[in-house]
Amino acid sequence: MKRFVKKYLPRWLQSFFRRIYYHYPIVRRIYYLPTNIRDALRGKGRKLVPPRSKIFVGDSDFELAGQEFLGYFTDLCDLKANEKVLEIGSGIGRMAIPLTKFLSAEGSYVGMDIVNEGIEWCRKKITPLFPNFTFFHSDIYNYQYNSKGRYRAGEYCFPFADASFDFVFLTSVFTHMLPADVGHYLAEISRVLRPGGRCLITYFLIDDTVREALVKGNHHMKYSFEDCLVIDPQMPEASIAHPEKRIRELYIKYGLVISEPVRYGNWSGRSEFLSSQDIVIAKKTIS
Repeated sequence: MKRFVKKYLPRWLQSFFRRIYYHYPIVRRIYYLPTNIRDALRGKGRKLVPPRSKIFVGDSDFELAGQEFLGYFTDLCDLKANEKVLEIGSGIGRMAIPLTKFLSAEGSYVGMDIVNEGIEWCRKKITPLFPNFTFFHSDIYNYQYNSKGRYRAGEYCFPFADASFDFVFLTSVFTHMLPADVGHYLAEISRVLRPGGRCLITYFLIDDTVREALVKGNHHMKYSFEDCLVIDPQMPEASIAHPEKRIRELYIKYGLVISEPVRYGNWSGRSEFLSSQDIVIAKKTIS
């Protein structure tokens, strides 16, 4: 459905459908009702996977995406079973569920998200089985995902003490955040990471070559917003690409050393890629 909207509908109509899809969960429930019934009849409803109607982000396979990133956490970030993990933008457990099979009782996971529906599902389904997995609702305003949010992202302080976590990750979060807010979040990520701790964050990153190709080509991400590119200037948070140069400067500013190379994704049409989005892995400097 999302791919059809992006490919065939004019921009104003795409914006209308995004608002309906994200602001009115009842629409998703009705749309995916046949899928939910089919999965229940096939026994999929008994698995630790939310009904399709409750999954509000991502076009990829829910379980495969989680397994894919668990591999990145362990292989590229050297995640250990006994470490303390924070996920910012935990959604409805796509990354948390595979981590339940990896983290030991000595390890812990905290998921934080602005969509309360996802947090409540995780609290009900995951935490009773894995008490070291906890979920926290951050009531932050976002036009697309939480239009009635109480706090602004650029002013929100994560409710965790300094140096609380060994590993922090965000998947498809900064692809929906404005430039100033990204800088504030990176400052908070650096604060809550212990010295030597690591972070993995996905982006849409652009340089001059990528920018020119997107604007001249048939790509949906070609409209300018500040120094970024977006798919909809009227709703930039829907999908936003940030200049790689500025992101690198922010990492330096907040004491995060990038573990080269950046693992680029195929979102911009690259022929060599690791995943769909660009992946930046970094380590907190030891002072």
